[in-house]
Amino acid sequence: MDIEEFIKQLNNAQDLMSQEQYKEAIVILEELKKIDKESDLNYNLTHRLYQLDSNCQSLYNQKIILKHINKISKNSTSLTLQKLNQGLKDEFKINLEEKILVREIELLILRGLLSCRIEDDKIIF
Repeated sequence: MDIEEFIKQLNNAQDLMSQEQYKEAIVILEELKKIDKESDLNYNLTHRLYQLDSNCQSLYNQKIILKHINKISKNSTSLTLQKLNQGLKDEFKINLEEKILVREIELLILRGLLSCRIEDDKIIF
């Protein structure tokens, strides 16, 4: 793949992210990461690729976490991080370290998408 096509694919992934089509963007970014490993791309392209990949993974995680928490919070006033993580594993096949799970929840709160607080190992709705 030449540089112009690589940049086009990066832009395509970024467009998909802006449309909240994270899974599709992740597929493109994974392919571009394979190409990056086999090529000698300049630093700016490599940096942009991994920055988009990190942001896309985080936004995808947040979308899934928000969906799961919204479902659970209708019938509960709190939830342990362990139960949330187990639910994410069971329902969405996502396995996050607890510190990453907390970070994603904190980002959802900061973005104004989630109204709760974290106390010790519990999420209080």
